[in-house]
Amino acid sequence: MRIRGRWHAILPFVIAITLAAPAAAQQPEQAAPSAKPAPAKKPSKKPKTQPAATATAPKPAAAPSTKPATPPAVGGVKPTLLGQYAEWGAYTATPGGKRICFAIAKPTSEQTNPPNRPRNPTFMFVTSRPADKVSNEVSIIIGYSFKPGSEASVDVGTTSYALYTQQDGAWIKNAAEEAQLVDAMRQGDTAVVKGVSAKGTQSTDTYSLKGLTQALQRVAQECK
Repeated sequence: MRIRGRWHAILPFVIAITLAAPAAAQQPEQAAPSAKPAPAKKPSKKPKTQPAATATAPKPAAAPSTKPATPPAVGGVKPTLLGQYAEWGAYTATPGGKRICFAIAKPTSEQTNPPNRPRNPTFMFVTSRPADKVSNEVSIIIGYSFKPGSEASVDVGTTSYALYTQQDGAWIKNAAEEAQLVDAMRQGDTAVVKGVSAKGTQSTDTYSLKGLTQALQRVAQECK
């Protein structure tokens, strides 16, 4: 089992506070508040080479087709919006003096079986943490506690990638596939995340990938 980083340790807790999610007793499928955060991950993973920064920041797209995702505070620090690119926002924050940058989106479509099960907010992140030599780390906050020991998946085009789950977070199971997943997301139209909650509810969340490439370019410029 890979040990997750400090971003992983904070997010769910701050999501619960910042977004004022309903209490667990009122939301059967939502995840219990925890001390972990937004996805960050496995220090043991071989550092990746960040994408080369472009000379100028990409221009934000016109109005996104859905309301942009609003990220929670990170270590008590409110993230700063660098730019909104269609469905994806690029943000930065410096908790504890260590800069992190991330692209974030929320699903354009959410389905559960049984239907209409309440959940906490759901997000997909692609995060870079220069101090930890981590770039383009894909992670999910699913909005409920995963079934213990279960795997989730993210499908881009015809390729499916297995995700390791922990409480309400998910990360790529095979670190060697992460760069491939990010490349597929840059070129794809949608990413479909599937998982099973601790109560057996199956969820299917569809994320538009429109604007992701521009958001990642902006992240790379900010977190070199």
